[in-house]
Amino acid sequence: MEKKLKLAFSTCPNDTFMFHALVNKILPSDYDFKLYLSDIEDLNESAFAKKYDITKISFSALGNLLDDYVLLRSGSALGRGCGPLIVGRNLEDFNDLKNKKIAIPGINTTAALLLRLYSEDELNLVSMPFYEIMPFVRDKKADLGVVIHEGRFTYQNYNLVSLVDLGKWWEDTTGLPIPLGGIAAKRSLGEKTIKDIEKKLSKSILYGFENPDESKKYIRKYAQEMEDNVIKEHIFLYVNEFSVNTGPEGEKALKKLFDEANKKDIIKNSGKNLFL
Repeated sequence: MEKKLKLAFSTCPNDTFMFHALVNKILPSDYDFKLYLSDIEDLNESAFAKKYDITKISFSALGNLLDDYVLLRSGSALGRGCGPLIVGRNLEDFNDLKNKKIAIPGINTTAALLLRLYSEDELNLVSMPFYEIMPFVRDKKADLGVVIHEGRFTYQNYNLVSLVDLGKWWEDTTGLPIPLGGIAAKRSLGEKTIKDIEKKLSKSILYGFENPDESKKYIRKYAQEMEDNVIKEHIFLYVNEFSVNTGPEGEKALKKLFDEANKKDIIKNSGKNLFL
């Protein structure tokens, strides 16, 4: 009998690409997944409510939920050249950051965490779904915005300019890849189930790499307004060897992120291990 599990991930192409083979039963599975797809900040808030058994989550949020959730070693968005951007209407917008109104894709996102680590000032932040940020800044409702996902490729379409690449700042400062988000599972599922799902998701990602055309229809279902080249770039940027397995370098990057966030009291260290 299949085990019923509530599974949540984002509508972004990197997530639908990774989960395609698993949730569509292209690969054998003992699970009956009830699927929920949503915006990343909605998923973060749902994780605080312990709504799903397995969920995509920002690392910033996960750091405060380690009593209840554990990170899978597969499924992470972690790499180089893929961090959030601070954008504005012109280069002069970046002067005097502390007095700017800054649109962010959710207070629990790693993008917001990186912005707070980057700045020594208290900031005026306004939270909204990531896809609303660029028009919000363009229309002068905010001075600056922090863009994620496909925003890295499309901010110019809104007559915006990139002011700071927070991922590059992180890489230059630490020498490590930038950790953005991952897949968390409730500790209550037990080690056997968690390890099995971890392994199956890794196989699903590898299947996607080996059969890239098979997932196109499924990805397109949730990314209807994205151009094909943006979808391709998105997947190429956010799905990589760290997604298959976090590995030692990925673990080091995560430890560094949590250590820095702990210093600023953004993440409270519960003492629980990140992985099983």
